[in-house]
Amino acid sequence: MTNITKDYITEYIQGLTETKDPQLLEMEEYAKKHFVPIIEPEVARFLETLVKMKKPKKILEIGTAIGYSALIMYKAQPDCHITTIEIKDEMYYKAIENFQKADAREHIHSICGDGLEAVRFLEGPFDFVFLDAAKGHYKEYFDEALLRLNSGGVILSDNILFRGMVASDDLVEHRKITIVRRLREYLTYITNLEGVSTSIIPLDDGMAITIKD
Repeated sequence: MTNITKDYITEYIQGLTETKDPQLLEMEEYAKKHFVPIIEPEVARFLETLVKMKKPKKILEIGTAIGYSALIMYKAQPDCHITTIEIKDEMYYKAIENFQKADAREHIHSICGDGLEAVRFLEGPFDFVFLDAAKGHYKEYFDEALLRLNSGGVILSDNILFRGMVASDDLVEHRKITIVRRLREYLTYITNLEGVSTSIIPLDDGMAITIKD
C-alpha cells in the first residue's frame, strides 16, 4: 500500500467503509483493472461526510479521472451543481459515460483541459473545492480556487503527504524530490495563510482541509 497509515489499520477502516453502491463498485473494479488512481474507500467516506455536512450548492473539482469522486459528492448532495476538470481525453469521456449512467449529467458539468487554465475561466463562487490533480501545481490551483470560494467555503486537498515523503527526507525517492518540495511549500503556505484555517489529516495519503474565513 502507498498510504501513510499501517496496513492493518487501513484494512480495518476500509472494512468498515466498503462501498455498497453498485455503480461505484463497478467503477472501483474498472479503476483497479486499468490502473486509474481514484480515492480509497475511507477517503470516499470522509468526502461524502464533509459534503453532507457542508451541503454545498456549487462544487469545483480539479482532477476528474473516471468521475468516481464527483459521483461520491453528487450522491451525497443530489441538488448540487458540480464543475469538474480533467486533462486526459480518455478519462474525460469515461467520466461522462459514468455520469450518464448515474443520470447526473444535469448536475455535473465536465471540462476537458488543463486544470489551471480551465479554472481561470470559471466565475464561481463555489462552496466546496476538491483538489486531486497534479500535486506540483496545488498552490496555483488553491489560489485560483480561493478567489472563487464563498466565505465559509471548503478546499479539500488530497495526497498532500505523498506516501509519507513530505514528512520525512528518509523516504524521498530521487525522482520525487521536486514534487515533495512543492508539496512541502504548499503545506507551509496554506497553514500560515491569513484569511483561512487549515488542518492536516493523516488519512490514507494525507489530506488538508481549508476553510475560508
